[in-house]
Amino acid sequence: MQTHLADFIRDTPEGREAEDILRKCVHCGFCTATCPTYQLLGDELDGPRGRIYLIKQVLEGQPATEKTRLHLDRCLTCRSCESTCPSGVEYARLADIGRDVVERQVPRTGVDRLQRAALKALIPERTLFGSALGLGRLVKPLLPRVIAGKIPAADGAGRWPAPRHARRMIALAGCVQPSMRPSINAAAARVLDRLGISLVETVTAGCCGAVRFHLHDQAGGRDDARRNIDAWWPAIASGEVEAIVVTASGCGAHVKEYGHLLKQDPAYAEKAAKVASMSRDIAEVLAAERVRLDPLLAAAGARTSGGRVAFHSPCSLQHGQRVRGVVESVLAAAGFELAPVRDSHLCCGSAGTYSLLQPNLATELRDDKLSALQQYGADCIVSANVGCIGHLATAATLPVRHWIELIDEKVTQSA
Repeated sequence: MQTHLADFIRDTPEGREAEDILRKCVHCGFCTATCPTYQLLGDELDGPRGRIYLIKQVLEGQPATEKTRLHLDRCLTCRSCESTCPSGVEYARLADIGRDVVERQVPRTGVDRLQRAALKALIPERTLFGSALGLGRLVKPLLPRVIAGKIPAADGAGRWPAPRHARRMIALAGCVQPSMRPSINAAAARVLDRLGISLVETVTAGCCGAVRFHLHDQAGGRDDARRNIDAWWPAIASGEVEAIVVTASGCGAHVKEYGHLLKQDPAYAEKAAKVASMSRDIAEVLAAERVRLDPLLAAAGARTSGGRVAFHSPCSLQHGQRVRGVVESVLAAAGFELAPVRDSHLCCGSAGTYSLLQPNLATELRDDKLSALQQYGADCIVSANVGCIGHLATAATLPVRHWIELIDEKVTQSA
């Protein structure tokens, strides 16, 4: 694709990156076939190719409009288009650049602005979010159904093994997961403990930064990344830990971008690249430990049948991190029967804060996904991202859990 970027961005780092990405696009349109919003709306401007054209026009100097912003807002940033693209177009990075320019040219007003400001202030702050969630649980019967449906019942974490092994990894606690699903990281800690690895959390680490970054506070999102790097760096620099483990695939995809996000920061560029290289989804960690894990799973599988599960692979896992087939392999080794899931590449509609900001599209995507997940007689739905789990659980007729919780139960049975 030929480009003629405007003076305001041409010679900036963002401009150079955008130009490199745009030049890779060959207009083939393969991306539209796997774009969830294009499939729902049938509008070229609500597919990746159309959005690329909109971003290109703005970067070449054509003023953005509210319509431009609307089409970019409707994008889930699910990155399914990246998995489909034969030319390797890094759409998500181009979208970040384009959205930043559009937001500055077309500032938000009214309820839209207030809603986004509230989300940026509440969600990334773990203590504040936890308090708000606790209050929400108390008054849940009085809340509108659309809000009440997103408030899960209180869930205990269970035992977290004390650090006792020479091998040690750090877990990202994140912002909403400690309050919504504290059992997930605890389950991961118990599984890794059985494999001879101690999992620990760092108190001063917090939100990965994705929430603020994708709500047009890119500076705030980068500050969140710097805070986490500072919290983890002493253990990394001393060689005490071998990986940063993330059980929420949406957070994991973002942490793996730290090197890119902070490459222009001389104080953090090298550290950010190191952290990104050490970041592992819990599925990647278990895949590397199969020699130790498989005997435990085999023993557990011989004891009890795992049942039939439907796995929803989050976009952030299969398209963002490109981790595919690993969870399914581990579940099968543990004795679970995997139900087929049609259109497994498509998004469930959670997408960070998308389900709150685009509720109609998110609900339609959720219902389509649940139809696919529940079609073939599964006993349980499992996923790898707390946002997807919470979103699907609002309407699922089956239990919705994190897959590591099932593995934890299996491994615990074999103890």
